[in-house]
Amino acid sequence: MDTRDTPEQAELRSSAGRLTRELGPRSVADLDDGKRSRRLAEAVRDAGWLELRHDGGDGLPFASGVEAAIIAEALGEAVADVPFAGPVLAADLARRAGAAPIDGAVVAFAPDLVDAAVVSGSLTDVPLHAVDAAPGGRLVAYALTPDGEGYRLASIETDAADGGADLTRNVRAIPPGLPVRPVADASRALDRDDLDAWVALGLALTSADLVGTIRGVLDASVGYARERKQYGVAIGSFQAVQHLLAEAHTLMEGAASVAAYPAWAADALAPAEARGAGRVAKAYCARAARTACETAVQVHGGIGNTWDCMVHVHLRRALLSSRWLGDDGEMLRQLGQTRLGVTHGLS
Repeated sequence: MDTRDTPEQAELRSSAGRLTRELGPRSVADLDDGKRSRRLAEAVRDAGWLELRHDGGDGLPFASGVEAAIIAEALGEAVADVPFAGPVLAADLARRAGAAPIDGAVVAFAPDLVDAAVVSGSLTDVPLHAVDAAPGGRLVAYALTPDGEGYRLASIETDAADGGADLTRNVRAIPPGLPVRPVADASRALDRDDLDAWVALGLALTSADLVGTIRGVLDASVGYARERKQYGVAIGSFQAVQHLLAEAHTLMEGAASVAAYPAWAADALAPAEARGAGRVAKAYCARAARTACETAVQVHGGIGNTWDCMVHVHLRRALLSSRWLGDDGEMLRQLGQTRLGVTHGLS
């Protein structure tokens, strides 16, 4: 594995950074600016980022997990309030099932947000959640229905209200009792390898988002430490503050390193291996992001606990990315089962 960007990837990273810096929210108040958020959503769609995992004509996606992770990281750094990972994961799942992706569709998840929803009947029987869906309007969410040893792709439609603690991404509740319809053009059943590969991509994207979130909140904290003065000098000159920021920077570098591997592995390794790599990365990145965001609150002092400070927006995003597809505790439990043969005891 070569972790260096190709020229195309470097240009993608640069353009993603420019776009998100220009159109992403710079303050909490910007999150209420509908015109700006619509411009951001249009720019993301026009750039073709939502189509990265569409079928390129040979059954393989247009772009690799590395390119998708580059975008996820840029959006996380800017705490950009635009759907990305949700639609991309939905398109990847549809491609694996041989179906044409539905524009704006996302994937329905079980209540704990760890696994894609599996519905055995013709109606949803428990509350489900659609993560990273477009705000408002009619929602289409993919679910899985058992078919022998595999699963068939199905869809659920709802007008579920926007919600969730993350101010930049929706978690829309799908109530019980809604019809579950087979996706008509899904030509093949999904097997264990398909789902492992799909989860591996999801873990790579959420890990990349966490890396970006750490970088964004650390940049904000360093900037604040340079400007905020106490006793006549910048608080960034205090050794205690320097230590906190240095530790957060170390966590960011470690997270960036560990997240690079599953992004590559999503398409380069066997599905089970790729999923294992994603679990390792997610376990590290989730803990690193939580620590970095808590550090940012401390560095900002009293203002760090107020609504107007952007730190809580980063923290909220980190908490959702950590929980989505499994937090650090869930990853360690799964790794313990697959690698060590223990059923519980690791957290």
